[in-house]
Amino acid sequence: MDISIRNAEQNDYEFLLPLFRQVHDFHVFVRPDLYKDNSTPVEQEFFESQLIDDKQHIFVATIGNDIVGFIVTNEEETTENSFVKARKVLVINSLGVAETYRKKGVGKKLTQYVFNFGGNLSVDSIELGVSEENTSAIEFYRSIGMTTKGRKMEIILN
Repeated sequence: MDISIRNAEQNDYEFLLPLFRQVHDFHVFVRPDLYKDNSTPVEQEFFESQLIDDKQHIFVATIGNDIVGFIVTNEEETTENSFVKARKVLVINSLGVAETYRKKGVGKKLTQYVFNFGGNLSVDSIELGVSEENTSAIEFYRSIGMTTKGRKMEIILN
């Protein structure tokens, strides 16, 4: 299976929308208190604004002419102050692979591409957030060498 990675393009939106929905539906299922049920979780205008933002990067995985996965990243910088050192981080905001192509190397190829891309940007690290309930994602991220940096905790009051 020949998986190619390329920059997302404006005309990819219609093909990506089902994958965006797939990721969003999982989040709605796990945390309906946080996420709205929405058949268009990524509006086309927002998608297009990401494509022209030089700090955001969307890559798609293709097999032949089919888009089978995507990864959305964002460059973030922390200015040094008396408390923290200056840092440049590439944040993975979203990763999705079509259900029929999971466990076939698509996610690994996308993340490896982003690791290389981040190296070329000279970022200090590549980071992401993952829900505790998403055990398969946690297992996947560990398998590609990522480690837990911290943990967010909450108490729901209403």
